[in-house]
Amino acid sequence: MNIFDELKARGLIFQTTDEEALRKALTEEQVSYYVGYDPTADSLHLGNLVLILTMRRLQLAGHKPYALVGGATGLIGDPSFKDDERSLQTKDTVLEWSGKIRKQLERFLDFENGDNKAEMTNNYNWFEDLSFIDFLRDVGKYFTINYMMSKESVKRRIETGISYTEFAYQIMQGYDFYELNKRHGVSLQLGGSDQWGNMTAGTELLRRKAETTGHVITLPLITDSTGKKFGKSEGNAIWLDADKTSPYEMYQFWLNVDDEDAVKMLKIFTFLSLDEIAKIEAEFNEARHERLAQKVLAKEVVTLVHGEEAFENAVKVSSILFGGGSLKELDAKSIQTGMKDVPRYDVKADDDMKLIELLITAGIEQSKRQAREDITNGAIYINGERVQDLEYALSDSDKIDSQLTVIRRGKKKNFILNY
Repeated sequence: MNIFDELKARGLIFQTTDEEALRKALTEEQVSYYVGYDPTADSLHLGNLVLILTMRRLQLAGHKPYALVGGATGLIGDPSFKDDERSLQTKDTVLEWSGKIRKQLERFLDFENGDNKAEMTNNYNWFEDLSFIDFLRDVGKYFTINYMMSKESVKRRIETGISYTEFAYQIMQGYDFYELNKRHGVSLQLGGSDQWGNMTAGTELLRRKAETTGHVITLPLITDSTGKKFGKSEGNAIWLDADKTSPYEMYQFWLNVDDEDAVKMLKIFTFLSLDEIAKIEAEFNEARHERLAQKVLAKEVVTLVHGEEAFENAVKVSSILFGGGSLKELDAKSIQTGMKDVPRYDVKADDDMKLIELLITAGIEQSKRQAREDITNGAIYINGERVQDLEYALSDSDKIDSQLTVIRRGKKKNFILNY
């Protein structure tokens, strides 16, 4: 199966400019292609990962990737299917974010080996010294207002208002394609389906200004079975930066993917072959309650993004938090992350540290009688270890990283004491 048909089989192709020409080119020659990433935050997220992994698939098939960080376009902001104009960031902020995004991309693409090694570029390089007059004369003249107004991303904003800054974004993105074609022979651009208008502005500029043909592939926006989109603008971002979304949180995210989405996500987010995925799907459908597809998905993606050690630690954290065991094996950060929705009590300097008194003060128990009864019956755990001593008093040895103590009442009711 050639790479184009594999991308289709994985559900990764939404639209193309010329399917047959693309299939032929990707089968018979080395194609240079690019994806643009605007630094609108200091980290990429799962929505971006779909494109990053597609870049990697194409590179593994022998084609040459160019990762374009939008140091210039990031200063403007893409209006595509946004209800409001983006907040403009300072140049220093955009340059800082560009550097962080570059480091993230370097984890997934091979920048060192072969004649198709990946290359990184930044559109700030060609926009920095381009005057407004030169841009209008050399680029703007190839675009009619009618053509620009016909873009769906613009139409949706006309009623509520769109600034000239955002209106001109499609020309800037089109010029990126032109420059990459001129400098590196790039003939294919990949992007999300919401980028079709901006991307075809590039093929139009190549046709009119360079008298050559460029191609576009858009990928579907990845949604779950409820139609909810992966992406930071939707308030449910899973970031690729471990400091913003820990490996444990990412692991839990994949473990909790809906059954109806699990196999689809295996095709999109992993490098397992389609035959391997078909076998997993058959076994998964025989016993969905065992969540095999989700477990494989969690392992593959967390390992891919954060490494095997991070995956193993995420499994360990999950096992201790949900399966029992001593929480002293974990650090405070892992506990805080894994129990972010757990009730908390800030221990004050004058609080009585005797267990019974603290259970009352923290609101874990409603009365001393109930507290004594629960301790005696073995229903109270400190950091995962049962305590049945009515005279027990908490000490520094009960503080994890000198920051917190976890008290559990019964099987599932956890409470965190912060110091």
